[in-house]
Amino acid sequence: MNVVDQSQHVPCRNCKVVYCSQNCFESAWSEYHQLLCLDSARLDPEHPLNKLCDFWKNIHFPPETCSILLFAKLVAKLRLSSNKAEILERIAEFCHSTVELDSSLIHKLMGEQFQEQIEVLRQMCHDAFYCEEAAAWFTPDGFRSILALIGRNGQGVGTSSLSAWLKNCEQLNIPQIERKRFDKMVDRIYEKCDEESGSFLNCEGSALYMLQSLCNHSCDPNADITFPYHNHVLVLRATKAIFPGEEICVSYLNECDRDRSRHSRSKALRLV
Repeated sequence: MNVVDQSQHVPCRNCKVVYCSQNCFESAWSEYHQLLCLDSARLDPEHPLNKLCDFWKNIHFPPETCSILLFAKLVAKLRLSSNKAEILERIAEFCHSTVELDSSLIHKLMGEQFQEQIEVLRQMCHDAFYCEEAAAWFTPDGFRSILALIGRNGQGVGTSSLSAWLKNCEQLNIPQIERKRFDKMVDRIYEKCDEESGSFLNCEGSALYMLQSLCNHSCDPNADITFPYHNHVLVLRATKAIFPGEEICVSYLNECDRDRSRHSRSKALRLV
């Protein structure tokens, strides 16, 4: 099993957010963190960014802040960039959708009972990190569009230690009856985990990856999304021979869902 080298972790001196290495921190600081760093206000519940994160956690299940902070990082990255036109062009290259599909994706991201609160969320984002360069993202239609873009293209970042353990167990040579008992036990473990973390079980963050977002889903994919370096670097790993001109497809199920028993995978696919 791979081991993360925690000795390389570096916290921000001001807000104590931890990064995987000094290079990672310096890159984040120059690209967005210097604008989002809360410094001494990290424990202030009345700070606009803290209020936004708390509000998002209350309207999104499972509670998380990756998705809404991804929007904040996009805005900060735009503000700090010396080539703002390039940033806007790169965002525009991600898969967009119709207004009707935007609403469907926001429904999936936020939940049906919370859709009416999107205007409150937009205003809170405006109060927390509005900037003129991204003014179009803060209009009602623009905000719904950027949320839908994140919901459609956002990729969970991280690896699952539970999944790694399961893969090791699957290599064990055990009788079929024991294998069935093992599958049932794994299903129960994941069901309990789902009650707490849902689809964010194996995620340490969320990001937008241009090339990965172009891959379509397949129930029999020829590539797998991996994070072998224990950081934000995504690697598409071929799982079978891929010939010139052949489409590269991945599974839209997350790592934990893919590694469940066949019964649980079938149930998860019906919800995708």
